[in-house]
Amino acid sequence: IWAFQSILLLSIVMILSIDLSIQQINSSYIYQYIWSWIINNDFSLEFGYLIDPLTSIMLILITTVGIMVLIYSDNYMSHDQGYLRFFAYMSFFSTSMLGLVTSSNLIQIYIFWELVGICSYLLIGFWFTRPVAANACQKAFVTNRVGDFGLLLGILGFYWITGSFEFRDLFEIFNNLIYNNEVNVLLVILCAILLFAGAVAKSAQFPLHVWLPDAMEGPTPISALIHAATMVAAGIFLVARLLPLFIVIPYTMNFISLIGIITLFLGATLAL
Repeated sequence: IWAFQSILLLSIVMILSIDLSIQQINSSYIYQYIWSWIINNDFSLEFGYLIDPLTSIMLILITTVGIMVLIYSDNYMSHDQGYLRFFAYMSFFSTSMLGLVTSSNLIQIYIFWELVGICSYLLIGFWFTRPVAANACQKAFVTNRVGDFGLLLGILGFYWITGSFEFRDLFEIFNNLIYNNEVNVLLVILCAILLFAGAVAKSAQFPLHVWLPDAMEGPTPISALIHAATMVAAGIFLVARLLPLFIVIPYTMNFISLIGIITLFLGATLAL
């Protein structure tokens, strides 16, 4: 009976994926509004999904690497007492990543961003009875909270400037404000750096790179999933998604490049 349910769900997902692929081919992007949470007449949160070429690339990356890691993990974790718990965490992690890359606004991104952080904490500390693993997952969690706090402040800052969380409105409103010189340049630069702080922590860039080596204390498939493909790529996705903002803000791209160069140099020298 479980096999029938699994095959049915996979078939439904495949049909939906084919439908989205056809829509993607016919148009540059797909925005689907699903649900709105109206707090008052002036403020509401809209939830939906946004599928564009960037999202498509990330979806392929996450699902391909995810299924490979799951197949390998079946044998690798077969004798572990936490076998079922492991696959529950892995599925939760993949779902959170898929939700992150299909988000249509900054609030959705932040919600799934935090879920990915929770999953990384659970996975790195999978063997929590070992003191080294317990310390490693706490270190990763606390370090990422620093970046997440910056991300939250940046999101609130851009909402205060533009009055929108939606990507389709945010970029257009912000470009008009920049063009008409109606924003405080220092405030905008600060908000952009705060947004980038989230990517710095999640992608283990300098100076919030210290959690990554210790994260190897989790099972080997976890290291492959977190470090090689998905979680570290979340920071890259955030920068790519917000690139229309970063490009028009002075000095921001230079700052991002500087952090990347320092991280590259530091990683190369530490590897010697």
